[in-house]
Amino acid sequence: MITRDALHERVMERVQSALAADPVRRFGRIVRSNGEVLHASGIRAPIGSRCLIEMGPGAALPAEVVGFEEGALLVMPEQGTRGVARGARVHVQAQAPAPMVGGALLGRILDARGQPLDGLPPPRAGHPWPLLGRPINPMARQRIESVFDVGVGSVNALTTLGRGMRVGLFAGSGVGKTTLLGMMARHARADVVVVGMIGERGREIREFIEDHLGEARARAVVIASPADDTALGRVHGAYRAACVAEYFRAQGQHVLLLVDSLTRLAMGLREIGLAVGEPPATKGYPPSVFGALSAYVERAGNGAAGQGSVTAIYTVLVEGDDHVGDPVADTARSVLDGHIVLSRAMAEAAIYPPIDITASLSRPMPALVAPAHMQLATRFRALWAHRREKQDIIDLGAYAPGRDPLLDEAIRRAPAMETVLRQGMHDGVDLAAAIAALHGALAQEAA
Repeated sequence: MITRDALHERVMERVQSALAADPVRRFGRIVRSNGEVLHASGIRAPIGSRCLIEMGPGAALPAEVVGFEEGALLVMPEQGTRGVARGARVHVQAQAPAPMVGGALLGRILDARGQPLDGLPPPRAGHPWPLLGRPINPMARQRIESVFDVGVGSVNALTTLGRGMRVGLFAGSGVGKTTLLGMMARHARADVVVVGMIGERGREIREFIEDHLGEARARAVVIASPADDTALGRVHGAYRAACVAEYFRAQGQHVLLLVDSLTRLAMGLREIGLAVGEPPATKGYPPSVFGALSAYVERAGNGAAGQGSVTAIYTVLVEGDDHVGDPVADTARSVLDGHIVLSRAMAEAAIYPPIDITASLSRPMPALVAPAHMQLATRFRALWAHRREKQDIIDLGAYAPGRDPLLDEAIRRAPAMETVLRQGMHDGVDLAAAIAALHGALAQEAA
């Protein structure tokens, strides 16, 4: 028999639960549209809140509050404004989006909203994670102290990466960045691989998964937001990929995060910023874009004690191979720990992967590798750069051997040095093999 006190406690628990749930739902109305931005009056919510716009019986369109003006919220639907009628009701669903993450995501392909693209049922991921991440005290982060083996010989030997680095992959269109990302995804020494395909052509998304990801798919999570997605969808796709990587880092695992591309994330942020009335600055990018990019790349890196790491590689598209005049590329260089530059001239010379080792840089490398390795890498760079500088003279036949000892050595070692840079698309070269190849290319000839 239930006592009076026990019955009173149950009633009070239900009352408190009902009050906490706040069953009162406040509705606003769509009163105006301006491109992809809708104006909702009669409702209040902070920027970043998730809303639902009623589209008819049982149908609703998810949206996000991206700004406000006097008397109205500026709301941007995730899937575009098509079908939204003037006067449609809108209400706040959550103060801040928190995607569901978990181990069930491994091997899956999802869109920017977490819906499956692989024809399988939705993954049973039961751990919410803030869309904008959980900040880590910079003094609590672990330092970059160990090498991250990416399985690409030229990177391992000459631009050695550290576990927890944030690296930019700078390339023009059609140079081979997707192939290089696939090589890293397959051969890198990582527990989990998270791939964010942001603004890519739909054809490339399927080709990357089927042709480049290969056997790494079982330990990978792919978040795809194709080129025909909305600006908000592309931004959410990039943020969701970071969420998944942060979750696995918190579980103590070492994650490789591949985002293709950081430039298209910046373009999505630019569309949103201009739509809400921000003034355009450098090449039409509002000032808030560069701050958002910096905050985004800061989400990667090593975690606190007891956590794992997120080693992130972000591709940066450079228009016309201009690595200096592009504002996104310039910002990326300033906030990342290193950069890998792909050379169109090397691709045309059939040297794959076409990594321009003289323009590439890993800032933590001197503290990560042995002094002998660093000396060999420095010597390789000097010889390769000197030969490239004098290549026109060599091609014209105007150079006579013996005039420049350094150039003579560079010409003599050129075939062996090219073997360090060349690698088959399906071949993996670990750190030890890369160092051995580097040593072999620069070994002293017998007297």
